[in-house]
This record gives sequence, structure tokens and C-alpha cells, in this order.
Amino acid sequence: MLMGSKLRIGFAGAGFAARIHAACWRRVSGVSIELVGAFSRSRGKLSAFAQAERLRAFDSLEQLLGQVDALDICTPGATHEAFTLQTLAAGRDVILEKPYTGYYGPKDGAGFSGLTFDRAAACQEVRSSCERMREAVARSGRRLCYAENWIYAPAVRKEREILEKSRGQILRLLGEESHSGSHASSYGRWSESGGGALGTKGCHPLSAAIYFKAIEGQTRLGRSIRPARVSAHAHRLTQLPGYVDEGTLRTDYIDTEDYGQMHVTFDDGTVADILASDVVLGGVANWIEVFCGNHRTRCNLNPVDALETFAPGAETLKDVYVVEKIHPKQGWMKPAADEDWQHGYPQEMQAFAEALAGGSPPESGWELGETVSLTLAAAYLSASRAGADVEIEIR
Repeated sequence: MLMGSKLRIGFAGAGFAARIHAACWRRVSGVSIELVGAFSRSRGKLSAFAQAERLRAFDSLEQLLGQVDALDICTPGATHEAFTLQTLAAGRDVILEKPYTGYYGPKDGAGFSGLTFDRAAACQEVRSSCERMREAVARSGRRLCYAENWIYAPAVRKEREILEKSRGQILRLLGEESHSGSHASSYGRWSESGGGALGTKGCHPLSAAIYFKAIEGQTRLGRSIRPARVSAHAHRLTQLPGYVDEGTLRTDYIDTEDYGQMHVTFDDGTVADILASDVVLGGVANWIEVFCGNHRTRCNLNPVDALETFAPGAETLKDVYVVEKIHPKQGWMKPAADEDWQHGYPQEMQAFAEALAGGSPPESGWELGETVSLTLAAAYLSASRAGADVEIEIR
């Protein structure tokens, strides 16, 4: 439980995710939050982030950990395990952005390519990483909050209520996250991002699918229903010899895929189909649809139609944020009234604050992160085997 009057938060990382998290920590109510400072290996980003958010810029992670109760890790996935272990060893709680963990190649990086590495060996390394992180959580007695915002999105929360009260049986799920390419400079290089669209985007609807099946199982059967096997395909569409580059999509992918799909079979025989893409214009597509025997729900995170506006030219809305990945801001559009809210970010930080302050386990914790990571590792192995089914070895 929180010993002082405030929950002191520090940030590892100073980019896009850290900025979103900082804004949402400031929206927390009922728990007093102090945003202390940040550490980043990118000095330029750190200086800009610290100045914008009125935080102290720390020279080392050790110094930052000495001043906080919890570390919000918003760095590229390749650093996640090391930063998590260091934070837990220091007796601090962890908020960990996606991806939870993954495979990023050998430590020396010699000759590594995301196009040619041994996917089976990578699966074993992901399992080992998950074990190290799980054991560190248990050993430290601290909490690990897995920052999967889809779990806290209002549409997803409402479907959870419907599932529980109707005792619905989910027969299949269909979900997607797609847009025209990530903000992150590390994206596109496997050694930093741990994969392309399949992992970095597909993890969100996959997490929601796993979450819904767990809720269904706990409600109907008294146990979670978990993913058992997966088949997958991954493609590099913007790298095809015949690709015509119109300048509208990000294309600088070194050794990652820009399109992928997964077919997940759960241990009760039901299924989820997950799509992920970096080759989609017109904004962000974030949604998951739940097909039950007694109801059907489509959870739209983005876009939503609570607000619609028309601009005859891009100049009209040049100073107005409309919605992520929309350009130019012209014609009929669906601006986000509160994009962070509809994506679940403020609700996520509120839930984490209450869990950390009250000493309770977070609803989105290491168990979900581990299950998603193991499923994705198996999916990449399947993709390397032309879509053959691969068993998911979950503890």
C-alpha cells in the first residue's frame, strides 16, 4: 500500500506514449499523484519532455528510482525486461507499456535480421523472459501493471458487463488495429520493436479477445478460457517489387512486416481472428466484434461518430486536433471528442493508481502481458511455417 500522501510516478522514456501517460496521470481522481521526473537515453527527447511536462530530467534510472514509488516504462520493447527487473529489484511498482516482452535478437546484435532468425528459438527466449519477469514480480512483492489500454476502453468495459450479466458464450471474435504507420522512430527495426504490425498493433485486439474469453470463462465456468494454438501470416506489402509509393504510407521498414493476421483457437474450441496493418489510410481502425449465441457487440474505439464536422479546406481546422492519422483535415470528418478517453487511457491510469495506492493487484497485470507475448511469439513461428498451427505454451 501507499505509505506517503502521494503516489510518486517516474517515467522511463520521453516519447509519444510517455506524453499520453503523463496527461492521463494528471486526470486521476481520488489518489494524489506526483509526477516526479523522467529518464531517457535520448537526451534531446528527455529535455523536451521534461520541460513540457514540468518534470525533473534524471541522468540515470537508478537516480529516478530512488525518488519514486512506481516507474511508468514507455520505452521501446527491447528495454522492457531489463527496466522491469531493475525497477522491481529496487522495490518499486511497474507500469509497463506494450509490448510486454518479446524477442529482439542476440545481445550483441551481430548479423541479426528480423527476416531470417530462428522463430522456434525465439519462442523459447520469450518464454524465458516471461519466467524471469514473473519470478521478479513474485520475489519483489510489488505490482506490475500491464498498460493495455483496450482493457479499460469504455466500449470494452460495456461488453464485459453484457457478457457477465447475459452469461453469453463467445463463439468467435473479430478485431483489428490498423493505420498508416507508427509514430515511433524505433518502429520497423526488429531489434528495437520486436516485430511489425502483427505484434505491435495486433497485440491490442488480441489482448481484448483474450480478456473477453477470460471473463466469459470466469462467469460461466469458474475458470479463464485461454488461447491454445494459433496460425498466422505476415507480409511486407510496401516492400514488394511492384509497390507504387504514393507518399501516403510509412515504408521505411528494415526487417518487419506491415500486414499480418492471426487465427487464435481457445481451449474451448472457439476462435478469434485478428488483423493488423500499416497500410491503411483514413485514420485509425481500432475495433473488436464479439459474436455470442445470445448477443453480438461491436466495440468501436476509433473512429466513433459522436461528433461529425465538415471543413471545405484544410486551413479551416489547421489549429484543431481532429483524430490521429487524419490528413488533410478536409471534407467530412469524425473528430474525437476525447480520443484518450475512448481509447481507455485515463481509465487505465485511474485503475492503476487505485491498485497501487490500495495494494490490490491490477486487472491488467503480468498474466495478461505474458499470455499476449507467448501468443504473439507462437504467431510469428506460425507465419514462418506458412501458417501452420502452433501450440501456445502458457504456464
